[in-house]
Amino acid sequence: MRTARCPGGVGASFYGRPVRILHTSDWHLGRSFHREDLLGHQGAFVDHLLDVVAAEEVDVVVVSGDVYDRALPHVDAVALADEAFARLASSRARVVVSSGNHDSAQRLGFGSRLMDAAGVFVRTDASSVGTPVVLDDRHGPVAIHALPYLDPSALLEPWQLGRRSHEAALSEAMSRVRADLSARSGETRSVVLAHAFVAGASPSESERDISVGGVSRVATSVFDGIDYTALGHLHGPHVLGPGLRYSGSPLAYSFSEADQQKGSWLVELGPSGFVDATWVEAPVPRRLSRLMGTLADLLLDPSLDDREDDWVQVTLTDARRPVRAMEQLRQRFPHTLVLQFPTAAPAPGVPARPAAGTSDHAISLDFVRHVRGTAATDAESDLLQQAVDACCHDPDLDVLVPGGST
Repeated sequence: MRTARCPGGVGASFYGRPVRILHTSDWHLGRSFHREDLLGHQGAFVDHLLDVVAAEEVDVVVVSGDVYDRALPHVDAVALADEAFARLASSRARVVVSSGNHDSAQRLGFGSRLMDAAGVFVRTDASSVGTPVVLDDRHGPVAIHALPYLDPSALLEPWQLGRRSHEAALSEAMSRVRADLSARSGETRSVVLAHAFVAGASPSESERDISVGGVSRVATSVFDGIDYTALGHLHGPHVLGPGLRYSGSPLAYSFSEADQQKGSWLVELGPSGFVDATWVEAPVPRRLSRLMGTLADLLLDPSLDDREDDWVQVTLTDARRPVRAMEQLRQRFPHTLVLQFPTAAPAPGVPARPAAGTSDHAISLDFVRHVRGTAATDAESDLLQQAVDACCHDPDLDVLVPGGST
């Protein structure tokens, strides 16, 4: 029975009350938001995390994948991760981290054996599945199985999965977890970290698709019998069962997450397993707002005064697209990042497809009328004609003909 045992145990307060686990995931360090740098906001979340560890006397912090936003993270993102793990290692808590689909397992896992000695356990290799990090309190051991993101295509043959799906890969991983747990004493409590799309939860627009042949969802029953499963991958918090939860990302990474609460789960394990989970809200450095209406209404509506410092996505409903709309919006909402318009119905008289022989200039004029609902001005028509002429075939260009001659 293989075990990675936490050096030196944990704080003395661990022995007089339920074990406290802070569940977080999907940090995506280095990610931007519509080209806006988020590293300062991500650093503020790390500060918040350390404050929670101290204030709530957290024993273990678990990070369920996607520490980074890309396999080759920017140097500043690596520096922030290094700072976060060093500060957590110096705190009262131990740390268990698994890799997600955005992470490079090799890069995130570099130096993991050295980090074990500092109480930061990083698990990125599928070969480690079934080997837990074990912590002890007066009630016995807590076995934490950190499952890295498991690519079904890579594991199909080595694990003899039988079918190429995330459920097959995680089912095999959980069979190894259960084999380890069955060999332990009955007092052992179990925690699993998994990075997957579990049925019953809803995705946002900012998660990378991990479907394999259209199959990505994993049944909740895969995690039956585990005291607490800390899920990662989806960016919104979800409760799929008392001991089966997504923490979601600490920041919003798309406007589809504007209404989501961001934070972490503070989980308590008693002598018999799961006791309770409390939601801990994360700081919101800048809110997200999605506004819809005519340009005039949005610029004059006094009820929007408290949105002026938000990151804003605007959908304009004007019958005719206003000139310099983004410029005008940013005079009131300086952090407007996205401007869009509802899909317009074809304007009267605009054919579904151009008739044979229609000139490029006429097609461009029809396009303007279709999108804007009104015809191009004379000046716009002249400009479009110049653009079409600039793209036309040059009759003086030498043309290669069969046989190699010109």
